[in-house]
Amino acid sequence: MIDSKTVKEALKKKRVRSEEAFGLEYLRFNDDHKDIPRGTVIFKDFIVWGYPHIGRIFMLETGLKEQFEYPFWVEEKVDGYNTRIFKYGDKYYALSRGGFICPFTTDRLPDLIDLRILDENPDLVICAEVAGPENPYIEESPPFVKEDVQLFVFDFMKKNELKFLSHEEKMELIERYNLPHVQVLGRFTSSEEDIRKIKEILRRFNEEGREGVVFKEDSERNKRAKYITSYANLMDIKFNAKNMLQLPPEYYTNRILRLVLFMLEEGLERTEHLYEELGRAFIDGLFEAIDQFQREHKVYKTFSCRFRKKENALALLELLSKTSKHIQVKEKRLEKEGDYWRLEFDKVYLNMTGLLGHLLSGGIVYD
Repeated sequence: MIDSKTVKEALKKKRVRSEEAFGLEYLRFNDDHKDIPRGTVIFKDFIVWGYPHIGRIFMLETGLKEQFEYPFWVEEKVDGYNTRIFKYGDKYYALSRGGFICPFTTDRLPDLIDLRILDENPDLVICAEVAGPENPYIEESPPFVKEDVQLFVFDFMKKNELKFLSHEEKMELIERYNLPHVQVLGRFTSSEEDIRKIKEILRRFNEEGREGVVFKEDSERNKRAKYITSYANLMDIKFNAKNMLQLPPEYYTNRILRLVLFMLEEGLERTEHLYEELGRAFIDGLFEAIDQFQREHKVYKTFSCRFRKKENALALLELLSKTSKHIQVKEKRLEKEGDYWRLEFDKVYLNMTGLLGHLLSGGIVYD
């Protein structure tokens, strides 16, 4: 549990904020505080702990040997957004990574997962990734989700507890309730033979356009680490070129470094096609941003998603507007389509819009 003294300290440092959504009032840790991870939420009756940070391995062979003392499970890392699902009273809710109750995910839960698991296990918290082209947060989508969104369970926690269920307990629940889940690729060690097998998996993932893997040690300490393919690093650069001014320089330099190290370790060739793709990832987004500004005087991306209830679509727009300081959220369309409400909206990147307006009108910038 989290004592009142700790909460008061966090409030004083502005690491905790009071929130309200769906008629629930709660405290949300908007930043790490001592051993409390960002995204931790305190309700009247219980705590849902934030999903802990997972470190990243840059070099597979040395990284696995250095980080893991015991055998570990390898699971696919799906390219989507993190959510934690729980039951409060007779209703179900989904939290974002930052601890907001997400109107979109909460609205769509009955479509995405069999919620009987929470009826029969009310202390459970489901940790999952939501991915697909029709999500309101990120432009990237895994190649195996062609429309709408899908949910993939990867962990379970319990209310008030900052630890995960074991792999065996997790898989038993997944099988009992037939839950959608991330691909479990096997149990490995850091032996030369197993590292060779893991490299083969990652080379295949790279060719298929998949994001990467997560390593989870099969031990009491449950150490974790993630490793990303060069394809995923390239796509991160490509999809965020329009928002370049809002991201720190290390966002890009880290991804270029990870891309190169992946290729080096996997023995992938340095080809003209690679150089062309890396350049295109940066340049095409900027050309598109300039073209957008010249036509419409703004730089933006359009998102489209479907809701069961209209009020949840409106709640999402309100949440995005509240949490996006450097992005303006503008509704384009909210109409009934069959059994769902279709929401389309733009995210206007204010920093890039402002800079292009300044530069294209003849302004100067001091380096």
